[in-house]
Amino acid sequence: MAIRHVEPYTDEWLQQPQGYVQRVVDLLGAEVTDWWEGPCDPRDATLLLADGSALVWDEESGWRLGRYVEGGHGSHTELAGVRYLGHGLLPRPERVPGALGDARAGVGASTAFRPCYRSHRNCRDGFDVALDFYARLIDA
Repeated sequence: MAIRHVEPYTDEWLQQPQGYVQRVVDLLGAEVTDWWEGPCDPRDATLLLADGSALVWDEESGWRLGRYVEGGHGSHTELAGVRYLGHGLLPRPERVPGALGDARAGVGASTAFRPCYRSHRNCRDGFDVALDFYARLIDA
């Protein structure tokens, strides 16, 4: 199988994170009351949680948890009291619920300090290949 890169800023590229985020939403189940994609630069997604907090993923620093302040479809979400879940930029979806529990407890790999795994400006660094794996799972 050939490696396929997606052209940056196309509709396909903008929608690439959906497959990954949808897997996480499915695993968190009823804990997620709503979710949406934000804009790009960086691409992100917000999951509103039943307890009033939000879980946000972006393509530079991975997952973070905080108290939802504001945001909505097509805009970046503002959080207060942020903790980053750790486990890398694109942890296996099965690891996110446990990492969320750790972040709520302030233990494990979670941290208040923002990691920066990559820059959204590096459009051809191979990250699209990792996201494409999850996009293919949704299409299957």
